[in-house]
Amino acid sequence: MATSINLITLFMLPVLLFGSYGLCESVPGLYVLGDSLVDAGNNNYLALSLLKADFPHNGVDFPTGKATGRFSNGKNAADFLAEKVGLPSAPPYLSLVSKLSSTKATITGVNFASGGAGIFNGTDDLFRETISMTKQVGFYTLVHDQLVQKMGSVGAQAHLSKSLFLVVIGSNDLFGYFNKDSKASKQYTPQQYVDLMASTLKGLLKRLYGLGARKFVVSGVGVIGCCPAQRKQNTSDCKVAANYWATQYNVGLKALLSELKSELSDMHYSYFDTYGVMNGLIQHPENYGITEIKAACCGLGNLKADIPCIPISTYCSNRKNHLFWDLYHPTEYASSVFAGFLYSGSPQVTTPMNAEQLIKV
Repeated sequence: MATSINLITLFMLPVLLFGSYGLCESVPGLYVLGDSLVDAGNNNYLALSLLKADFPHNGVDFPTGKATGRFSNGKNAADFLAEKVGLPSAPPYLSLVSKLSSTKATITGVNFASGGAGIFNGTDDLFRETISMTKQVGFYTLVHDQLVQKMGSVGAQAHLSKSLFLVVIGSNDLFGYFNKDSKASKQYTPQQYVDLMASTLKGLLKRLYGLGARKFVVSGVGVIGCCPAQRKQNTSDCKVAANYWATQYNVGLKALLSELKSELSDMHYSYFDTYGVMNGLIQHPENYGITEIKAACCGLGNLKADIPCIPISTYCSNRKNHLFWDLYHPTEYASSVFAGFLYSGSPQVTTPMNAEQLIKV
């Protein structure tokens, strides 16, 4: 598959970004893996990708006022988590492949997330090109090797053991299963499919652990059947089946994290109940100052979900009163709410601890 970057070069080049920021004592780095909910611009570098956000009106509320490749009017949840732990936003991995590392500065994290990515390699078929979770872990392997080269094995492990690994993935796998042309739905029952999602992710998390990761912040799948793209297919009502199987996957995800903890005693995690928090926003939007939970802010047509947020789309004047920015993704404001719960939420939405508590372990 062709990309805008020669893949041989990609694997050969040193890929760490050694910035000018000082070491955050409690959290030296934030490593982000996942899909478009936390993509910071990796898809900008994929020549064949059909999922990009490097054009208006995306980024209208970003500090620069310009599109960055984030599927948002501004920052996403990974950006807000970085702020909370005192780090700069982790830069997209593909923006770093031509940058040489420096021995004098400290790495503060890398974002590997990619719009359209899934736990399964085949999830990206609809979008022609993305960076699957398996590929993201492969790219992280290169980053790990560079860390060892620059810091030594002891120094690299000390850095990584205190860093946070944010994992936000799974929605696209479920969207793919419930797509009308889905091959997976002919091969697996829904339960078999979500079980396979969980077991596959478990293997990938174990690979990250084997490469130094010790503190995981893992987000469950949200109320995917209630995004504008799904509602518009169902006369403005949420798709019940998609939501049900999102909850079933989340059950499996929590179980796999508990299993990993029992197998790997020095592995620690925080599971974030995205579904519960998002459902709270939908059921009681007034508690958050939100007035529109069905329609997208940016788009056209029914629920502004007939087309994505592209330059010919119109967008709402008050983004803070919308749950959704476009047909799939939350507004910057909604993402800030999610990040707040993820960081310091109660035991009802973070298990067995929140991210703030995880940092202190």
